[in-house]
Amino acid sequence: MSSGAWILVAALAIALAFGGYRALTDGRFRGTHKVRGGTDAPADPAAESALTGTPWAGDLGDSFTLLQFSSAFCAPCRATRRVLEDVATVVPGVRHLEVDAEQHLDVVRRLGILRTPTTLILDATGAEITRATGAPTKQQVLGALGAL
Repeated sequence: MSSGAWILVAALAIALAFGGYRALTDGRFRGTHKVRGGTDAPADPAAESALTGTPWAGDLGDSFTLLQFSSAFCAPCRATRRVLEDVATVVPGVRHLEVDAEQHLDVVRRLGILRTPTTLILDATGAEITRATGAPTKQQVLGALGAL
């Protein structure tokens, strides 16, 4: 086999490994991300809100808020929007908010959003509970909310 064929085989193996990794991790809710730019210990619980200082600070759901970061040309973002809107209509006390990441880079940087779509689940005070990068399924979102 020539060296060009070996390079092709190696590139194909790397692409398959990366695709498999992304298929396993996309849409899974896990952990939280420390919000940057705040004080060491906020005096009141409202200061812990991920939406403090944003136009959506008063738009929290009664129980949980599904905060989606998306961009205009993102196909998985449209699918994520449909899933999260469906969950918000099915589960009482849950609200879906969608933020255009390109238009709100200050919020994106502060919350550590690295790609779209990213979905954060916030509690009633606006504190981040968990997040998922990639397009979650309806079952993944309902499972994450059920675990809370």
